[in-house]
Amino acid sequence: MRTDIFARLDREPEPPKIVAPRMSRHRAALFGGTLAFYLAIVFAVLVTSWLVVLDWKVMLFRPYQQWPELHAFLDYYVVLGQRGPTAVMVACWLGWRSWRQHTLRPLLVLGTSLLLLNVTVGAVKLGLGRLGPHYATQIGSAEMFAGGDIFPSGHTANAVVTWGILAYLATTPRARRYLSAVSATVSLGVGLTTVYIGTHWLSDVVLGWAAGLLILLALPWFEPLIARTESWIFDVRERWRERRRAGRPLRAPQGAPQPVLLPQSIAAEGTALAAGAGAPGAHLATGARVRAHTVPTVCPERPAVAPAGTRRAQPEHGSRGAASPARPMTGG
Repeated sequence: MRTDIFARLDREPEPPKIVAPRMSRHRAALFGGTLAFYLAIVFAVLVTSWLVVLDWKVMLFRPYQQWPELHAFLDYYVVLGQRGPTAVMVACWLGWRSWRQHTLRPLLVLGTSLLLLNVTVGAVKLGLGRLGPHYATQIGSAEMFAGGDIFPSGHTANAVVTWGILAYLATTPRARRYLSAVSATVSLGVGLTTVYIGTHWLSDVVLGWAAGLLILLALPWFEPLIARTESWIFDVRERWRERRRAGRPLRAPQGAPQPVLLPQSIAAEGTALAAGAGAPGAHLATGARVRAHTVPTVCPERPAVAPAGTRRAQPEHGSRGAASPARPMTGG
């Protein structure tokens, strides 16, 4: 008897009908508002506004010295924002979902989001070139275009995207709400942890939150491309399977019983052979089967036994192979 736990591990009999999110007016409005906020943060840092002053105040406060007892725990907690470990963990979960639901969409969505994350966040990091708090050279400076790569925070943006994908791919409203709360909590904690450790400015973290949210909000625009990619991969798989089946030779099953001709069938085939019916090849095959069934099997090592009271004929010296008449046996 199977329990519910093992029953849930089985694959679904057919792919579920999952409706991909579309770019609705509400989502488009959120995307536009987040993009405006993103540009405002970049502009505020470029002009060295009050946001840069706040960055310096938080950095000089040195939270890791104010609460040193949290340092050991937060060193492990910040790993939830690193791209490698989080991508592997989420990919394992989404891979199992893809296998169970007969679809590649979860893995393709994750790959698309990580590609967008690397391109957009990486380009802004290298383009602005901001230095981190540990490498700052002048108090009160924005430290822009100095060869750095910490603006926006990659840890924060990666936490938003990687854990937010779970909420994006949720199939029920309840699961989506719970996963959204979990992903928001994790990404918020990862961003503040980088500020606590001193690896990022506060503005880096705020811009990282906005960058990750922009990627999640833009994913519905890529759903048609994801669907076409999935269909193409399945088509390639089916063609490969058909090619393998076509190139595989047909083999007779080993140990299969051979047909046995009954005496009636042997007689009928002999009659047909005598009448000349069928093809010449068929005549040869039929004749071979008739001979195989009519020729007696004699052991060559054991001579035939003559009847009692008779003697075997002896050949004469003059003629080879000719037998002389049998002579009656006489006594004395």
